[in-house]
Amino acid sequence: MDQSEIVSIIIETINTIFSNLFSSIDNSIYTNLDHIAFIDTDIISNSFFEKILGANGKNGLIYLTDALLLGISVYYCIRLFYSHYAESNIEKPFQFLFKLLLFAIIVNFSYFILEQFLNINYLISASIQEIGQNVIGKKISFSELISSLNANLAEEDLTFNLFSLDGLLKSFISVGLINLLFTYSLRYVLVQVLILFSPFAFLSLINSSTSWIFRSWFKCLFSLLILQAFFPLIIMVIFSIDIANKILYISGIYLLTRINGYVREMFGGLSVDFSSNFNSMISMLKK
Repeated sequence: MDQSEIVSIIIETINTIFSNLFSSIDNSIYTNLDHIAFIDTDIISNSFFEKILGANGKNGLIYLTDALLLGISVYYCIRLFYSHYAESNIEKPFQFLFKLLLFAIIVNFSYFILEQFLNINYLISASIQEIGQNVIGKKISFSELISSLNANLAEEDLTFNLFSLDGLLKSFISVGLINLLFTYSLRYVLVQVLILFSPFAFLSLINSSTSWIFRSWFKCLFSLLILQAFFPLIIMVIFSIDIANKILYISGIYLLTRINGYVREMFGGLSVDFSSNFNSMISMLKK
């Protein structure tokens, strides 16, 4: 066996390994990416989540906030009693009772309020998807995007070659899709955490000194949810790109991974860029 045959066998083996790897990645991402990217009310429509939040009428975080409301009431009564001796200004009882009743209702219906907010946000992204499908003639989804990318980057003989331009582009796209999967998974989990914190966020509005908690919470939740209105817009742009210009496909995938950073610059909020957060964590561990 001469040197050229050995090199040919090595190249063929590498191509087979990466072809199987990328096919496995595509098959996994097909079923998961659309589900975690386009968040709807299903994110909180499960018995375990309802038990934690206390939306099913049993013990949960809502009952903890009700206990805090009771504690705030006791604290106000003590302040009201001592205000007659210290001659300090304090909120009138009627105003406090009205505010207490209002926020007790909001806290106990926080699950319902967020459910409607999630539904409105999903309807906005679904409307953009439907408009894009009518205009472009393709389903505006990540599964359709991956299928289109695979079709446009396929070799003429349908064999994967890592050492060709299409093979390199396919490699970059697969790595980008993995980054998308982890990034949007992190976003999905963060949205759930922020929803669980919602009763406390609403409760913080009862006092002006703690209202900043609600503003920060809402900014984070809004910036994470509004992302899915940008997803179909970017996918529509990618579908409109000329098939011959494959580099722009790479740019479209890169934009999908970076859109959270751009939205965060406009509205503020949390970063869900998996690669940046992973690098930051590695750097922190090295110190």
